[in-house]
Amino acid sequence: MTSSPRSSSVGRSYRLGVALALPVFLILTNVRLLLTPLFVSFEYASPGFPADRYGFSRAERLQWADVALEYLLNDAGPEFLAELASADGTALYKERELGHMVDVKRLVQTALAVWVAATFLLALMLVGAHRDGGWRAVRSGLHLGSRITLILMATLVGLLVISFSTLFVGFHRVFFQEGTWVFYYSDTLIRLFPIRFWQIAFATLLLLTCAEAALILLLTRNSRGKSGMSSSPHP
Repeated sequence: MTSSPRSSSVGRSYRLGVALALPVFLILTNVRLLLTPLFVSFEYASPGFPADRYGFSRAERLQWADVALEYLLNDAGPEFLAELASADGTALYKERELGHMVDVKRLVQTALAVWVAATFLLALMLVGAHRDGGWRAVRSGLHLGSRITLILMATLVGLLVISFSTLFVGFHRVFFQEGTWVFYYSDTLIRLFPIRFWQIAFATLLLLTCAEAALILLLTRNSRGKSGMSSSPHP
């Protein structure tokens, strides 16, 4: 039998909610995976990763990069980094670097809050679908969401192939105030996270997200267009 208007409306809500939440969930889940010491270790060990021309050993870079990641994820203020010093007693970070790290921390923690919200929304959709019999709508939403994700990733891949610097600069201009994210090659932030680091990070994010979205698209391919909810026949 056909579903009632109410069930159709609820089904559309499930489909739209899942479709919008899925790209956010996938992208930010992978961002969180990149914000780990394991990924930094992977980066530094990757072929062609440049050594620090100003003297940091790989062990020192790992040590200071892990501390930088810890700062981004904890509740400490900029003094957490301001108190750090190299072996000769020189402060590790200059004032402008500390200011940028404050901005980065604000962005990271906002992104993680959005990630939690998207995760909660997806979980809510699954609980509601279990209660209301809206699994077809959820599957259809997953299918649509995976297609949206792949379109977004294809756009970013195109920008990455055409010009990584355009993508990198554009990202910073969107999220940071002009002039606050430009540093000297001798500054600690560049020594720990050179351009090669960000090239690998962006590529990894795109690869993981595309693979996950493609898998979901494949698993839900038979649900296309089936956004309604099942309803039991009336006696």
